Amino acid sequence: MAKVSDQEILNGLMSVFRSKGYDGASLNELAEATGLKKASLYHRFPGGKKEMTDAVLDFMEAWVNEKVFKVLSNSEVPPQQRLKDALYNIGEVYGHGTKVCLYRSLSMDTGMSLFGTKIEKGIAQWLESFSILGQAVGKDAETAEQLAKQSFVEVQGSLVLSKAMGSTEPFAQAIENIESRYTT
Repeated sequence: MAKVSDQEILNGLMSVFRSKGYDGASLNELAEATGLKKASLYHRFPGGKKEMTDAVLDFMEAWVNEKVFKVLSNSEVPPQQRLKDALYNIGEVYGHGTKVCLYRSLSMDTGMSLFGTKIEKGIAQWLESFSILGQAVGKDAETAEQLAKQSFVEVQGSLVLSKAMGSTEPFAQAIENIESRYTT
């Protein structure tokens, strides 16, 4: 039997949590998505579904830190290139509009009570990243913060709209809007 990598396991778990949320994700679905048997999944995550979700959120936090925060706050790179790189990464993580946001999926029902602090931290990191970029393109701190919030809401709303319409066009338009918003 082939060994399943940690990356494959986390991606599989994330896909189920994105589509089902915490409460809706069954152990059978989680096992199937990871390529592991339930016993192997429990061996890796003795804390069960909660530990699996924590691991996925930690993975997502590391991803946001590396692919959004560090990219947008790197003052050695021109602001427009930072934005272009970060938006590309955001497009990748959301399948260019085909994937639901993990934070949104987990902010329903039990998920928010169990993982609210991690979700809030991830969103705060996003907002801080875009605020840094806003200030780098000459916006005052208050305007930069408002632009960061607007960017987050626009991405999230476009993901819902893309899913409902069966089209990635709303997501693509949101990315274009964000890019034009930060043009100096």
